[in-house]
Formats: sequence, structure tokens, C-alpha cells
Amino acid sequence: MVPEINYWTVLLATLSSMVIGSIWYAPKVFGMKWAKLADVDIDRPGASAVGPIVVTVLVSFITAWVLAGSTAIAWHFYGGGFLLSAVVTAIALWAGFTAARFITHDAFEGRPAALTTMNIAHELVTVVVMAIIIGVWPPAGTV
Repeated sequence: MVPEINYWTVLLATLSSMVIGSIWYAPKVFGMKWAKLADVDIDRPGASAVGPIVVTVLVSFITAWVLAGSTAIAWHFYGGGFLLSAVVTAIALWAGFTAARFITHDAFEGRPAALTTMNIAHELVTVVVMAIIIGVWPPAGTV
């Protein structure tokens, strides 16, 4: 079975990830604190964000696509509302994969707990917003 996916929501969810990241890591929000905790010199000469932004768009698309497919599978399995399935699926995937992996890697790399918390909180907000977008606009024929 191939899960039903509304690709318009996947594209909107991908875009939402970019908007959230732009706000979250803006200098006046968490950007300066993040740069200090992550030991990143954002003013270094010749620094370009083009490469990381392209990677982020691709990875965000994959995340939204997997979330949309996982939501459809969860909705078929558990029933109930599509929006609730999307949000619960997003939080479960975030906790089981994203947060767990961030915490593990950051612990071994000796990164500050404040940095880990900031980054996993960003990821939680990102996937919940993606889930809301995916959940309020289910694929045709599913609801």
C-alpha cells in the first residue's frame, strides 16, 4: 500500500519549515544565542548560507513527505480525525527520532544542553506546524 499524500501540503509544509527557521534563528530571536552556543562565527568573511539553505529545503521536503505518508498510514490504522493523526504522528516521530538522536549526538559531542534544547524545540515547532498544514488539508478521498 502506498499512502495517499497531498503534495501541495508537502510543499507548503516545506515552505513553513523555512519560515520557522528564518524566524527562530533570526539574530533578535535565538540566532545570536545559537551562534554563541554552537560556536559559529556568523560574521566570518566569505561565509555563504546558500549550501546549507539548499540542503535544508531538500531535507525539509523529505521530512514533510515522510510525515504526510506516516500520517495517512496512522489515520488508516487508528482512525479518528486526520488532523489529530497528523499532530500525534509528528510528535511521536519527533520524540522517537529527532529529539532522541539530537540528545545522543550532542551528549557525545559535548554540546551545551541549552543548545540541544534550543535545537530540538525548533524541530518540535517545525514538525507540529508541518503536521497542522498536512492535517487540515488531507489527501483527496481520505476524509
